[in-house]
Amino acid sequence: VQLQASGGGLVQAGGSLRVSCAASGRTSPSMGWFRQAPGQEREIVAAISWNGITTYYPDSVKGRFTISRDNAENTVYLQMNSLKPEDTAVYYCAASRIPIIRTRPNDYHYWGQGTQVTVSS
Repeated sequence: VQLQASGGGLVQAGGSLRVSCAASGRTSPSMGWFRQAPGQEREIVAAISWNGITTYYPDSVKGRFTISRDNAENTVYLQMNSLKPEDTAVYYCAASRIPIIRTRPNDYHYWGQGTQVTVSS
């Protein structure tokens, strides 16, 4: 499975951005988006089950971020609204062979190259 993330960029605080992750190969049971800011650990921001019914968000983004997937297109999306400067990070999409939603980076087997999201104040 190869993952290609796109859609990052620069946005003002309060703005919106959507990042996409196109996957090649087999559809993975669960997918996630992580982010990593300089000097910080990689953290999950959203995860979604294979059928899109079950999702997970940490409190830091709940109500602002929405993950979705289109299995026909083998693409996962992360819609980010009400962005804050603390959302600035490199965002990575990841795929897991484990059918149940996972939240730890170590549970994901495939990673995209990352896309920079910068939120200015």
